[in-house]
Order: sequence, then structure tokens, then C-alpha cells
Amino acid sequence: MAQPATANPEFPTLTDMPKVDPAAAGIIGAEDAVRLRAVPYAFEGESLLVALNDPTDFVAADELSIVSGRPVQRRAVAQELFDSLLRTAYGATAAQMAMRLAGGARDAEDDLTANLQAVDADDVQRMAEQPTLINLVNLIILEAIKERASDIHVEPFEKALTVKYRIDGMLKPKNSPPKHLQPAITSRIKIMAGMNIAERYVPQDGHITLRFEGRKVDIRVSTVPTIYGESVVMRLLDKEAIKLDLSALNFREADKTAIQRLIDLPHGMVLVTGPTGSGKTTTLYAALTRLYDPSLKIITIEDPVEYELNGVNQIPVNPERGLSFASGLRSILRQDPDVVMVGEIRDNETADIAVRAALTGHLIFSTLHTNDAVSAIGRLLDMDVEPFLVASVIEGILAQRLGRQLCQNCKRPAPLMEAARHRLSASEQALFQGGMAWEGGGCDKCDNSGFKGRIGFFEVLLVTPAMRTAITEGRTAAYEISATADPNHVTMRRDGLIKAASGLTTVDEVLRATQDTDLGGGNGKKA
Repeated sequence: MAQPATANPEFPTLTDMPKVDPAAAGIIGAEDAVRLRAVPYAFEGESLLVALNDPTDFVAADELSIVSGRPVQRRAVAQELFDSLLRTAYGATAAQMAMRLAGGARDAEDDLTANLQAVDADDVQRMAEQPTLINLVNLIILEAIKERASDIHVEPFEKALTVKYRIDGMLKPKNSPPKHLQPAITSRIKIMAGMNIAERYVPQDGHITLRFEGRKVDIRVSTVPTIYGESVVMRLLDKEAIKLDLSALNFREADKTAIQRLIDLPHGMVLVTGPTGSGKTTTLYAALTRLYDPSLKIITIEDPVEYELNGVNQIPVNPERGLSFASGLRSILRQDPDVVMVGEIRDNETADIAVRAALTGHLIFSTLHTNDAVSAIGRLLDMDVEPFLVASVIEGILAQRLGRQLCQNCKRPAPLMEAARHRLSASEQALFQGGMAWEGGGCDKCDNSGFKGRIGFFEVLLVTPAMRTAITEGRTAAYEISATADPNHVTMRRDGLIKAASGLTTVDEVLRATQDTDLGGGNGKKA
């Protein structure tokens, strides 16, 4: 991708959106504009004014001069303005390009003949290498990145191929390409990800690395066969779009202080719990980033390594070659580490090694799949870790969920609805002064959704001496452990409601995200 345009006396730089003359833009089509990274936008005397992402691209300028029969005056334009100009001039979205590629709708009989089983692998290879199709797939990915999507879903059905973006945790359907482009689109993605395009009947995993606006974006690609072709999911990992900083994760001040205390411990075990997609890895990465010091040896073992951390030795799990969490952790302990992050404790063996490592002077960070913080203790005991070992090494447990954050540009006060009110306890209702909460009004900045970005709801459970005694004595029921927590302990649900009362999210988002974690508002009362 061309670098952003810079000021150059030979090539004047456009800094504002120019008025586009349809006659000038019509000299070339959208596909050629994307290919050349150039937009003809006006006439000046006999000359054609052209905005170029790279004004030194003489090949593009010469082609436009030949096509138009006019001399070309080049104008440099930065990437973001170029993209806006391209959309203004051509409406060059992925959906519109797909329709142009399709040449109009096909009837049902054509759709049947385009079935994957009827397409030869060599034909698909040729289709997937066509420049226009390459541009289409690139646009699908680039539009997803611009819209802050975390995943792209390409789903085949009998008479349709659907494309959806997961934005702020919710799937949003997009205008989708015609069904008969399915084989070529799927194969193009598989080629980019280094997969075998001839194999269409077994799941495959791949990886794409690209640069977008000067930053690196990693894409994990997964395909699975369905009755109507391969379903493709691309997970976008944009490190620079995510701030790996504890202060950027919406912790309340009390929780941030508690987590800092855990990070500063010389040894012990700190767990982060929650379902898949709740941001556990991001939180652990932020903790390691905060913890990093050249005097410390920090090693992680992950499945997979999602983001590269400076100064941290990161090991990807590779079961096919015998590298599991358990075997990797054993090897890590022979590397003389100070801090170890285990991507996930999945089995008895990993749990036992991690606990004993924490007992012998290492600071261990890891994750578990449990609904709340208290349940993590029971999960370790279910993995046959001795109660006295769990009581000795556990220092703190962070449970979390993600909800949608209100757009701060269009949020507005709104009465607490009765449907939500009856689900709140009296102490929870008291958080909303005058019975007023917040809602999103919808604006251009949030695509009229009322939400922009995601926010974490957290529960930080610090292990107290009374809790250690209870664990050792076998009193591990959730209510028994909760009874020994610090009096100031705040549950995940209450943390979310505090944030809803301050206008960061809505009550409905909190109740949706935390409904399986707390039925009664918890024992934590203080904010």
C-alpha cells in the first residue's frame, strides 16, 4: 500500500476534499481507480487534475494521460483523504465492486452450476488471481478494519453468500457479493492465508499479515466445510488499535490499585477468568506491559500468540509437535524465568505445574473459563490441585466481561426503564440519581448505533487470610468463599452498573453481559 502523501513543491498536496466533477471521474472506472491509486476529479483548462496516493507514480499518471487524451496535473493526497475521495467519486465499496464483478444477478440455475463441487480447482485458482477479485477481497478486509471490526464472517448458504462484520461484539450483516463469486472469494482468502485451496472438505487454519495505514494487522483465518461450501472467519488482530495499558481498560481507580498490587508481587498466582472473547488476553498483555523491566525474565506460552510484546519471550503452543501448555511450562521453568504467563489452564497437569511453579518463587499469570472470580477456586480444586496448595499460591482473581460503550458524542440522559428497574436491587437502583440512566442517540460518529467501542466490567477478588483458611478447610462453595472476601469487594455486575450510572454504557448492556455472574447484586456495596 502506498505511503501517505507528504508535502512536495513539485506536487501540490490536497488537504481538503475537492469538488468532484463526474465527467473527470468517469474517465476511468472504480476498479482502475483502486488499481492505480488515483482519482481524476476535475479539469483545469486542457489539463486533468488527478489525486494520487503516490504522486511519483509516473506509470499511473501516464496511463491516465493516454486514456483521457489530456496532460495530467498530479496532486498528492494522504491515505485517509484518498479513501474518502475514492468513495465520493465511485462509491467504491466492497458490495458495489462485487456487483460490478458479478455483471448483474444470475438465475437459480446459474447458482447451481456455481456450486463448489462443480468448479475445478485450477479454474478457482485463476479466478482468485484476477486483479478485480483481488481488489474486492482487499476492500472487504480494509472496510472491516476501518469499521473497527474484530471478525469478518463469510458464510455460504443455498442461494446466497453473506458477509458480516463483528463490531463491538455484535454481528452486523453487510451488502454481500453474489453467490456465484463464492468459490473465487473463498479461494482468494485461502491463497492469502497460505491454505490449500484444493482441499475443501476439512477445516483449515491460516494466517495473513498486512499493513494498513502504516501499521501491522495480523489476521487469523479459519475455514470449515458446510453443506453449501466453506464458511470462513477472519479474526482481525490490530495491535496498534488496542492500547495495551491498564489505564486504558476502564478500571475503576480502586480496581486499578488492586491489580497494581498483584502485578508487584514477587511470586504467587494471578488468574483472569471469563468466557472466550471477554478480553482476558488483552488484560494479561496490559499487565505484562506494565510489569516489563529489563531486569526481569518474562516468558509466555500461548495458543496462539496474538500480539508481539517487546522484551517478552513468547512461545506458541504446537500440539502437532508435542508442545502443549504442560510440556511447554515444564521447559519454561528450566529457563530461569521471573514471570510466566500461561495462556490458559485447561487440564490437571498444567494446573499442577503452574501451582507448584508459583509455590517455588515464580509469579504466574493465567486464565480460566469460569463465570465469576469465586468459581476459579472451585475449578482448580476440580482439577485435583490440593486445597492447601491453592490456598498458598492464589493471590488474586480478576473476572471480566465486555459490553458496548455508549458513544460519548451522542449519549443522552434517559429514564431507567421499568423492564430494567425490576431486575435491580434497591442498592443498585440507588446508583441512578433521580431514576435517570443513559442511552445513545445515534450520530455519524457511531454509524447511528448509539455505541462506539467496548468497555470492560470487572470483578477483582483479592485473596484474604480468612479466604485461605476457608479453602484449606474445604469450605469452597461460592457463598462460603464470598463471605470471606474483603468488605469493599465489588462484583462484576455492580462495577458495570456504576459505569452505566456515569454514562459509559447502558443498564441493558450490563445486564446482558453479566446475567450469568450475579443474581442478586453481590456483597460488594462500595464504589
